Amino acid sequence: MNRFESKVVVITGAGSGIGAATAKMFYDEGASVVLSGRTEEKLLRTSEPFAKDRSLIAVGDIGKWEDAQALAAAAAEKFGKIDVLVNNAGTGWLGDIADDNSNAELERVFDTNVNGTFYGIKAALPFLKQSKGNVVNVSSVTGLRGDWGLSIYNASKAAVSNLTRCLALDYGSAGIRFNAVCPTYIRTELAGLVTNNQELLDKFCERIPLQRGGEPEEVAEAILFLASDAARFITGVNLPVDGGVTASSGQPDFRI
Repeated sequence: MNRFESKVVVITGAGSGIGAATAKMFYDEGASVVLSGRTEEKLLRTSEPFAKDRSLIAVGDIGKWEDAQALAAAAAEKFGKIDVLVNNAGTGWLGDIADDNSNAELERVFDTNVNGTFYGIKAALPFLKQSKGNVVNVSSVTGLRGDWGLSIYNASKAAVSNLTRCLALDYGSAGIRFNAVCPTYIRTELAGLVTNNQELLDKFCERIPLQRGGEPEEVAEAILFLASDAARFITGVNLPVDGGVTASSGQPDFRI
């Protein structure tokens, strides 16, 4: 399929995991892709098979307003427009807010997850207005529910999820759609806490109705759907990509 032929797609956190898988899928479906991230080596690895006239690397920290502005400007300078923005860059933290380092962790996590999403959208907005484009944010099931030990991360993803809803309202009349995907455990670098702990991994798989973690490509497929014309009447949605985790009320299996 070539759903995105002649489209320009900007992806943050494109050096690995969901971001890399998403960049590859958009490219394979005809898009020109702009890959953003803080590590040039990772971006080069993702973009290695891409033609130079249909790809661009933009090294920077999306959590800084000046870097977000530079990203949007670079995309527009090379390709003349922005049709889709995928805010994928993210980071996390496991801990207690009473910990000595929680203030610094709050700032670090919110800088990337919340500020980065906000800045990315604000910088791209003039171009999205021109193209009547759309934004897909990568939130999380943690933005929809609570978890033990993840208060800062959950709060940041809840902000992303509600920002998605609010901007869908604010910019629907301008023809710009805002949606989000909300994954559970996906086999990426960020999920190393689970992947590298067999006991925790087993518990995760027991809790997921489909009995396994997800793959980056499975989230990317959902992102491409939301960004495509097939979803042209969908906006303000936080779509769980979670193997059924959020289908549960959280109560135990009464059949035991």
